[in-house]
Amino acid sequence: MEERPFSDISYELYLNEEKLMGSRCKGCGAHYVPPRSICIDCYKSDMEWMEMQGKGKLAAFTCITIAPPFMIEQGYNRKNPYCSGVVELEEGGRVDARIEGVDCTQPESIRVGMPLKVKFLHRGEEDAMETYLAFEPA
Repeated sequence: MEERPFSDISYELYLNEEKLMGSRCKGCGAHYVPPRSICIDCYKSDMEWMEMQGKGKLAAFTCITIAPPFMIEQGYNRKNPYCSGVVELEEGGRVDARIEGVDCTQPESIRVGMPLKVKFLHRGEEDAMETYLAFEPA
């Protein structure tokens, strides 16, 4: 992977390349996804990019039936809910993301602690294409 200076690229550009990138504090070793420019553990700003493997486990979740407008445009509603969760990554750190491949109409079937792997969702067309972070059961 080409090493880019920490301040010269955005997290979203890496997502477009289907890379889950975080930051690591060179001082204390703490990991953050999405990346931070300042460590909230030791307050140092000596951060570097770190490519995450994209594996983790579900730490918390909610199934959402009343969606914001952009999710309604994607077909989510009371009859077709979606899942949003917190994923604890194997390398450390936690990230909020959509959880795909689970039955949101039966939230009791979704388990905290279940293993997950990264999935990149591409929405839109050509110049308006956006990439979103998601996870699915491993």
